[in-house]
Amino acid sequence: MKDMTQGSVTRHLLHMASFMAVSMVVQTLYLLADLYWVGRLGKEAIAAVGLSGNLMMVVLALTQMLGVGTTTVISHAAGRKDQASAEVAFNQSVVLSLVVGLLFGLCSFPLRNQYSQSLSADAPTAAMAVSYLGWFIPALMLQFPLVSLGSALRATGIIKPAVGLQVLSVILNMIFAPLLIFGVGPFPKMGVAGAALATFLSILIANILTIIYFEKSFRYLRFRVSQWGPRLKIWWSMLRIGLPAGAEFALMAVYIVVVYAIIRNFGAAAQAGFGVGARVMQAMFLPVIAVAFAVAPVVGQNFGGRRANRVRQSFYSAVGITTGLMVLLTILAQVAAGTFIRGFSKDASVIAFGSDYLQIISLNFVAMGIVFTSSSVFQGIGNTWPPLISSATRLFLFAIPAVIMSRMPGFHIKQVWHLSVASVLLQAIVNLLLLRREFRRKLVFPEADSIAPAGSASPA
Repeated sequence: MKDMTQGSVTRHLLHMASFMAVSMVVQTLYLLADLYWVGRLGKEAIAAVGLSGNLMMVVLALTQMLGVGTTTVISHAAGRKDQASAEVAFNQSVVLSLVVGLLFGLCSFPLRNQYSQSLSADAPTAAMAVSYLGWFIPALMLQFPLVSLGSALRATGIIKPAVGLQVLSVILNMIFAPLLIFGVGPFPKMGVAGAALATFLSILIANILTIIYFEKSFRYLRFRVSQWGPRLKIWWSMLRIGLPAGAEFALMAVYIVVVYAIIRNFGAAAQAGFGVGARVMQAMFLPVIAVAFAVAPVVGQNFGGRRANRVRQSFYSAVGITTGLMVLLTILAQVAAGTFIRGFSKDASVIAFGSDYLQIISLNFVAMGIVFTSSSVFQGIGNTWPPLISSATRLFLFAIPAVIMSRMPGFHIKQVWHLSVASVLLQAIVNLLLLRREFRRKLVFPEADSIAPAGSASPA
């Protein structure tokens, strides 16, 4: 375990963010490589895989719920130097992840046909989406235990082993994808389903390797079957924190569904352009998201250790870093949007739609950095309701006007992107106001900053 209640908070943030960024870069290389190979199958295939992104947002919401709750509860215990409580919380998180993952599979797999047909622009796209989800849904089910294990490591400040294992699994994924998509050698030609099967195999390998690491090398948190009996009080302590954070991602999924529904009448090219543009934007956000992910455990340990000044310092340092990065990314998106989209599709209409999306949406990059960072601070403190309120406000102010505009004469898809930019800017302002209020209410520890840590542990 790494003690983050002492030493430079900026150094802790950069240390964790650097390894998280490596992990995210590798993961995005896989996503972009996957999109590249699928792009060789045509715009319908791109649109079909893009539709799976909506379902992935639902999984991100659920895993965010699990991951945030796990990280916060364990990091608070680590900050208090309470290893026993941290270990119990870890084992309960594993059990909860298995339960939620199974329920997700039972609910989503039987409905994949209806889901695909309801959102696809045409029959070929729907057929490919069904084929893709046949393996992609099982892959998503495996994400739940993997997120639980990774969140536990992040809460204790350990990041290197998880990154190494993920890099290995992603390399395997990048190898499997073209073999299974195009049927190279003894492998069957599966098309888009091959891309999903490659994802399933890589996540399965990642789970196995992570479990081996916990069993062989990690000593602070251990698997203990005796602690696997459901303890509803601990489940609730995680869900109370995680549910609002998961609901934030669920609202993002609603946002994507609303966008797909609105642009459906523009055809598969518009859906493909949006899908590619959104993937490129996610790739660009990696350094910023890495910093935001590092904030929660740093804030969590210091909040658990009752060190108010270090909690504030964590936020100020993180928001400064993310703002600088987002300014650079905004300039890059304005200058090279078309180049990014052309890397994944040669269709002129897809390039046009994707470029417009990326150039306009980049105007809210700085605001998004503030949203990411402030939301992570709320997670570290253990109160995730305020960012949920701001996210709900943003969706309400976006969705209703967007639907109304889409039914008016002369409607153009660019109007949706401009409206999205304005709603994110408002969300960032609301987040900052709520965070200032939270600092005044929660960071009141009369003797906190005079309490020396009980001791420090060296990183594994």
